[in-house]
Amino acid sequence: MQQRPRFLDDLAGVAGGAFSAVSGLGDELTALIRGRIDEAIARLALVRRDEFDAVAELAARARAGQEAAETRLAALEARLAELESKPDFP
Repeated sequence: MQQRPRFLDDLAGVAGGAFSAVSGLGDELTALIRGRIDEAIARLALVRRDEFDAVAELAARARAGQEAAETRLAALEARLAELESKPDFP
């Protein structure tokens, strides 16, 4: 039975260590990039979609309420004008 030279064992050990170091470096680089992107997004003051949808719904309700109030006000003003145009009863 032939024995492998010790040099090949050492080379395999170095290659395995280098592979794990590169893998760890890749993980660290990914975490660093993800952190930088998160910071950039935070500086942009963006809102989440569900928050945006909630505010949009609130604005739509407010707009509908305003339109209803304007319609009611117009009807009341017309009624007031009608009452003011009638002669007073003694």
